[in-house]
Amino acid sequence: MRTFVCFSFAILAWANSPPAALYKQHCAMCHENPGATRAPSVAVMRQMSPETLVNALENGLMKEQGKALNAAERRSLAEYLTGKTIGSATSAGGFCEHRDATFDMSGAIWDGWGNGVVNHRFTNASVDPSALELKWAFGFPGAAASFAQPSISGGRIFIGGASRKVYSLDAKTGCTYWVFEPQANVRASITITAGKIALFADQLANAYAVNASNGELLWKTNISDHPSARVTGAPQFWNGRLYVPISSAEDGPSLNPKYECCTGRGGMVALDAKTGKILWRAYSTDAPHPTKKNKVGTQMWGPSGASIWSAPAIDAKRNRLYVGTGDNHSEPETKTSDAILAMDLDTGKIVWSRQLTEHDTFNIACVAVDQTNCPQPAGPDHDIGSSPMIVGNLLIVGQKSAVVHALDLDREGEIKWQTRIGRGGPLGGIQWGMATDGENVYVALSDVAAKEGTGIFGSGKAFETDPKVGGGLFALRLATGEKVWSAPPPDCGDRKHCSPAQSAAITVIPGAVFSGSVDGHIRAYSSKDGHVVWDYDTVREFKTVNGVAAKGGSMDGPGPVAIDGMIYVPSGYGNWGGNAGNVMLAFGSK
Repeated sequence: MRTFVCFSFAILAWANSPPAALYKQHCAMCHENPGATRAPSVAVMRQMSPETLVNALENGLMKEQGKALNAAERRSLAEYLTGKTIGSATSAGGFCEHRDATFDMSGAIWDGWGNGVVNHRFTNASVDPSALELKWAFGFPGAAASFAQPSISGGRIFIGGASRKVYSLDAKTGCTYWVFEPQANVRASITITAGKIALFADQLANAYAVNASNGELLWKTNISDHPSARVTGAPQFWNGRLYVPISSAEDGPSLNPKYECCTGRGGMVALDAKTGKILWRAYSTDAPHPTKKNKVGTQMWGPSGASIWSAPAIDAKRNRLYVGTGDNHSEPETKTSDAILAMDLDTGKIVWSRQLTEHDTFNIACVAVDQTNCPQPAGPDHDIGSSPMIVGNLLIVGQKSAVVHALDLDREGEIKWQTRIGRGGPLGGIQWGMATDGENVYVALSDVAAKEGTGIFGSGKAFETDPKVGGGLFALRLATGEKVWSAPPPDCGDRKHCSPAQSAAITVIPGAVFSGSVDGHIRAYSSKDGHVVWDYDTVREFKTVNGVAAKGGSMDGPGPVAIDGMIYVPSGYGNWGGNAGNVMLAFGSK
């Protein structure tokens, strides 16, 4: 899904200062094009704290790049890019008056990414969309908006922030019960077990269990020692085990012709949820081996890639889990890329696989000036990033190709129907999550596009989204894939940094579908005919319950959560030319 972190600051007015030279030498090559690479835009990085960037360079996703810098250079670069001095950030306020109150798990629950292990993203929440108003806002301090989605249990919210924080908040007021600091950012959803344990994983492939009452660490397990391994999809808890997907961030290093591309690969790990012990580990490709040398003499490796970007779906009836994979990052191509893998819950063995796009070997070097490490032929980059949904004997799968697939689980994934809703592409098609009410499948279309003359490596121009291309919401008949209705894309008007793309995961309740857009709006659509019944523009500044200066922006990745008469949604995911922000919003009835 192209979610690795690099610095993208083409639109800054660079001076001849030492940190500016450091950027040009060590960072600019990664991307001056967030649209192609999903790198953070300048606005996103400017909102982060310098401590966050230093940690990324020393311990996080930019560790390999950070090795070329000494400690003083890393600090200087981080302060320059954020415009802040290390140690200047103030602590967030807004702690709950009774922080030691008993955590009671009774009441409504939204669990993990898909609100259950079959990933329907459906809830029976009694919400009147036309009566919604803002109740409170929470600002993520020293960071961009959370790339994670809130989980809710016992009247508390559990959510990862983009500055190496995990928060437990009061669902009604937004006050803070506790804050936990993992080794890296947590962008995947959190699961709360009946034993009051919060389970999650970070972007350095560490899995955690903490006491959901007070945030105390119970165990921590690293699930992969590959330097590019990370967790972007939410782990699933089932029958005493935690199933954690692994993805690879080798797109960034692949830009360097001296990098031995590629050895990272997707996988699944099963952990004992009580102890963190690894029970099994399975990969989506065979182990990589040396293949050929590139034109500068660097040894190439493969197979690689086939990352598992999203939450698995668990099939208790068949004792299996289903995952979608991404493209291969290097030759040779495999039959398990851009595929659905059915794995045995007890052993991780791949029982069957169904490839949905062939010949998809791709990495970011394929859209760079220097394409030395681009595999040939380069594929279309049609990863499966949306979590698969189990509905009866069907597995519903959305892909970046803009095709929705229905696979027959009784016939080893035989295709029952396929429906195209857009043109697809590296940032197009179906990105993060569909929803179903058991009758229809609801699908949001991304199809983010760049304006003509932007988005090309080495062009010297910053990526700009095309305000007239992308977006739309669709309802498909579950049984046949027939289009029931479609809603037109949002209208950007004269808003800057706007795209009508609807990339974020969506959520359905009886009578309404909630979809956030890159234009910064959260909307509720009638599930009957698709007309808009509620529309809220989040691109503004907000007064927050924790006293942090915050604003809303584009929406992507995490979707809205509906529960107990409330709607919760993060705003400000502006990674590729959109509007950046750092807020989570809570809506309730007037």
